[in-house]
Amino acid sequence: MPWYKELHWQILIGLVLGLLYGLLAAAQGWTGFTSDWIAPFGTIFLNLLKLIAVPLVLASLVMGVASLSDLSDLSRIGGKTLGLYMLTTVIALTIGLTFVNVLQPGAAVPDAMQERLVQTYESDVQARQEFAQGAKDRGPLQPIVDMVPANFFNAASDNGNMLQVVFVAIFVGIGLILIPKEKAQPLLDVFDSLNDLVIRLVEVIMYTAPIGVFGLLADAITSIAGNNPGEVVELLYALGWYCLTVVLGLATMVFIVYPIFLKLFTSTPIGTFFRGMFPAQLVAFSSSSSGATLPVTMECAEKNLGVSEKISSFVLPLGATVNMDGTALYQAVAAVFIAQVLGIDLSLAAQLNIIFIALLASIGTAAVPSAGIVMLVVILESVGVPSAGIALILGVDRPLDMLRTTNNITGDGMVASVIAGSEDELDLEGADGQVLTADVRATA
Repeated sequence: MPWYKELHWQILIGLVLGLLYGLLAAAQGWTGFTSDWIAPFGTIFLNLLKLIAVPLVLASLVMGVASLSDLSDLSRIGGKTLGLYMLTTVIALTIGLTFVNVLQPGAAVPDAMQERLVQTYESDVQARQEFAQGAKDRGPLQPIVDMVPANFFNAASDNGNMLQVVFVAIFVGIGLILIPKEKAQPLLDVFDSLNDLVIRLVEVIMYTAPIGVFGLLADAITSIAGNNPGEVVELLYALGWYCLTVVLGLATMVFIVYPIFLKLFTSTPIGTFFRGMFPAQLVAFSSSSSGATLPVTMECAEKNLGVSEKISSFVLPLGATVNMDGTALYQAVAAVFIAQVLGIDLSLAAQLNIIFIALLASIGTAAVPSAGIVMLVVILESVGVPSAGIALILGVDRPLDMLRTTNNITGDGMVASVIAGSEDELDLEGADGQVLTADVRATA
């Protein structure tokens, strides 16, 4: 089959064309036209993915939990999953702090650029401080309280409440395990049918992925650059060491840490893993949303990596809500970078505190674009760094958000493979690293 008929190549072409168009639009002053006539196609694609996210999580998690033979299976798989997610997050935080302390990117920002950034993003800082204040004022057990919804339908109406949907799905799945099989079967059939329907809808939505990615990238570039790309170049030059520090940390996680886990605990070839996750990585990069990318992540894990539906339907929805390696790493780098720029020396104890708070924050961070920046305010305040310092990094947050989201879903895929391998639920036969090719879609 010609390479250009394979969906992941079509998505990549859409991504590159969107990037090139965005640069051209910024240079020619087409920002308004792009916002009105190009960006909506990206928004529609993103909304379609968000539309099916809640039913996908609900149906897949209920089926995943109910498919376990008893509660001991659930506690074993759940314990391994949460433990591995927390371990990779701690590793990400440690790597981020190591890079930012060694490279000292804060020393490279000129005083004039500091003042300009603070003035430019002052209003954005105030908005995020208000959001963060609510999170900061919560009690120590409030995240657990927030996880349990008083009304499921209210929770299901907002993708930002995905952790509540996860809780309800696991709760219902446990109930189905506890009641007699003949009583549970009719409801299981409903969820099974819903799950099959959502997976088929994912395949239909992915037809629009190349156009959607084009619109998302074009809008992202013009939003960053406005009508003056020269300002972006100047901003990247001033914050280049900071961006490089984040990128190096993320690259270390994706290309060193995750392959080590795969090599040690699975039989999955590294090349097969990256080829298999490539479509999901492209969608994550362009959408900046782990939650919106979840349907594609599950499709890639099951069809390309050989992860059983039993494992993927439990591990991946959980990962989209609690596993934020890239976000945690970025928060660690950003907090220390801002402190360096402001001349604040963070002690070892303060940096250990960053690890602890960022670990907790990563669990409660919504899987939506730029949610991590709000939790960063809480982290800064906890270590005595003025939260107004986030103005220094807001200008380059969007491209870094795209990269850290890609890191997040790559980590989800790795954990799903490792858990599947440990449970003998990993079947590599037929895992060719290609999702929804023309042949597959023709039979859909």
